[in-house]
Amino acid sequence: MPLHMDTKDEEYHYRCISLAYNGLGRVAPNPMVGAVLIYQGKIIGEGFHSRFGAAHAEVEAVKHIKDETLLKKSTLLVNLEPCSHFGKTPPCSQMIIDKQIKKVVIGEIDPFPKVAGKGVKMLQKANVEVSIGLRKAESRFINRRFFTFHEKRRPYIILKWAESFDGYLDKIRNANEPPQWITDTYARILVHKWRTEEQAILVGTNTVLMDNPQLTARYYYGKNPIRLILDRNRRLNGQLHIFDQQAPTIIFTRQHDDSNPHASFVKIPFDNMPAEIMDYCYQAGIQSVIIEGGSKVLSSFIEQNLWDEARVFHGDNVFENGISAPRVPAKPKFSIRLSNSILHFYFNDEWHAIANIDYL
Repeated sequence: MPLHMDTKDEEYHYRCISLAYNGLGRVAPNPMVGAVLIYQGKIIGEGFHSRFGAAHAEVEAVKHIKDETLLKKSTLLVNLEPCSHFGKTPPCSQMIIDKQIKKVVIGEIDPFPKVAGKGVKMLQKANVEVSIGLRKAESRFINRRFFTFHEKRRPYIILKWAESFDGYLDKIRNANEPPQWITDTYARILVHKWRTEEQAILVGTNTVLMDNPQLTARYYYGKNPIRLILDRNRRLNGQLHIFDQQAPTIIFTRQHDDSNPHASFVKIPFDNMPAEIMDYCYQAGIQSVIIEGGSKVLSSFIEQNLWDEARVFHGDNVFENGISAPRVPAKPKFSIRLSNSILHFYFNDEWHAIANIDYL
């Protein structure tokens, strides 16, 4: 299908993507979508998908139009193909047809099997002019979690850690010794914001035993992620924070155990842990996971090339010895200086080519 665009279409499509970004952390497992209605070179309606189960972007854009006769002469710009099936809401493609919108400009085709081009075919069958590919790279990037899940049949994987200036995650210490923080409060708030944006968070046994983390987003407004915990030999006791019911907790173990009502236990063989966890997440509909430790867990995903993004804080402090940080087999796409650390962003595969700081 040919792409017909002018500079105004391209300009207004940035607005679509900016609107779509408002749904980050709120719409999963749906994609983030923004929509803009253009009449005679001006925006007359716009909207975005605000939360899972709420109206889709196209519906939000149309409902702001006071004079619906303008729709027949308007162009609808949207970053993702309008849906064509009944889910939590009716199909947007049918709504577009019913409202007699005659031109639709789409950033990218929806990879979800129930849509996957069916929305475009429905529109074209109704004589709606459809253009595809405007700001395609940006449209893919903003929904990289959604595309990864449906195209690779696994969640989008973000690795996150902080390391000292000389490359250590932590000093060698006992479980009753507190960790020496590498970053400051502002960085921790940023990390908690990231947690609200992903569906799950994963850590290993030693991280829980040494730090007793809550793994919540308590420093930022938003939903706590599902806590995924590796506990191969059932070493974690029920008094730890991960069992406090602030968020759902799933324990992966070789020994199935229903003794703790505050967590779900999933038995896996641990023959190939990263792939086994990813398979579970795919079957459970978990589209994104942020992995926060420890070193062995992070390195195991890197070694199997099961990662999409890494966010690494490089602190100013020097440990001289301790637990070595993992190494990312890539160069940073970009870096940001914070108060006492430098934050590096790495991307894998196609995302490295199209990563854009504006949408992080």
